[in-house]
Formats: sequence, structure tokens, C-alpha cells
Amino acid sequence: MKMCELCEEQAKKSRSGKPHQNLSKVDGPRLFKGHNKRSFEEQDYQCQICQARFTHSTNKNDHAWTLWRG
Repeated sequence: MKMCELCEEQAKKSRSGKPHQNLSKVDGPRLFKGHNKRSFEEQDYQCQICQARFTHSTNKNDHAWTLWRG
């Protein structure tokens, strides 16, 4: 299935980008604790329109929004 326009824009968002209105959380957030308070969180989302799936990460070394391929 082709991605909807909102998901195409979501894949380009920066760290400060919020999920679009058709993205719903999948499961709970994953918390990763590191040394010296370098923890981060990941949350999965799925679009209710086109079924695209994203992971949002607060890790400064990752992309903010990652589109699942498969």
C-alpha cells in the first residue's frame, strides 16, 4: 500500500516534529537507560489510514522519525 501524504511528510520531520493526527501509539514506550543520564525513549506508531509504521526516538544519535520498511 502506498503511504498517505501525511506519512510522507512525517518521514521528513525533525526532532521537534509531533506525530500527525492519524498516527496511533503501538504498545508502550521503550526506555533505554545509559551511563551519566544518557537515557532515551522510543515509541512506535502506526497510521490508521495507510498502515505505515514509524518509530520515534529521543536518542540524539538516531533519526527522530524512522519509517519501518518491510
